[in-house]
Amino acid sequence: MKTWIKVILGFLLMHSAMAQDRNPFKKEYFVSGVDTLKYRVLWPGNFSKARQYPVVLFLHGAGERGYDNEKQLVHGSKLFLEERDNYPAIVIFPQCPENDYWANVEKKITDDGRIFLFQNGGSPNKSLALVSGLLDKFLNESYVDKRRVYVGGLSMGGMGTFELVSRRPDTFAAAFAICGGGHPESAKRYAGKVPFWVFHGADDDVVPPKHSEIMVEAIKKAGGDVKFTLYPDTNHNSWDKAFAEPELLSWLFSNKKQTTN
Repeated sequence: MKTWIKVILGFLLMHSAMAQDRNPFKKEYFVSGVDTLKYRVLWPGNFSKARQYPVVLFLHGAGERGYDNEKQLVHGSKLFLEERDNYPAIVIFPQCPENDYWANVEKKITDDGRIFLFQNGGSPNKSLALVSGLLDKFLNESYVDKRRVYVGGLSMGGMGTFELVSRRPDTFAAAFAICGGGHPESAKRYAGKVPFWVFHGADDDVVPPKHSEIMVEAIKKAGGDVKFTLYPDTNHNSWDKAFAEPELLSWLFSNKKQTTN
């Protein structure tokens, strides 16, 4: 009887592994020193190292943190998979550990609700530093079009998007941030270099929309290119509407750096 149980369990485990292998977003690991960053990557159909492809880095929200290398695909992955043939690209979904954050930010509760205090400059936290290292790993490959590197994210990932672009303004051709925020002074480092599309829900009580509004005004003031979409009657989940924007990917992939870096 025990033998049959082992056989059945073995079959189930094999079937589960095969099912995971069929996931177009392949499980990978980036190791830097003693630290490891788990991530998923979607390769273009009929990928060839003889060609060059854009890279899209997507940063998930706080609810998708963990260690399973799966939850980060909950939001956004469907869009890139559905548009895989229309926009062949290398799409990277890293996963932030449960006890970390993408951005250097302090959250406070006040009488006026939640506010986020963003750090301007300084060193990145461990997870964002690993993301930057992972990105460099891909940028060193000949099949990456370094003129077409993009980043986007939602909530915590939107905050990470603003911070990563401020740290690497010469890397990205365009960025989009959904219900995020950042330090307004940091906008001076990338305004005029990296166009942004910013999204937020007008009724967001998790990350107040003023954080996106502040960044949009800061980018404009610094002479940058920014689009802003504020969804009325929408709380924190503004990402479903943002992902449904018919021009999001066409806008994103239309941007190119003038020179390689």
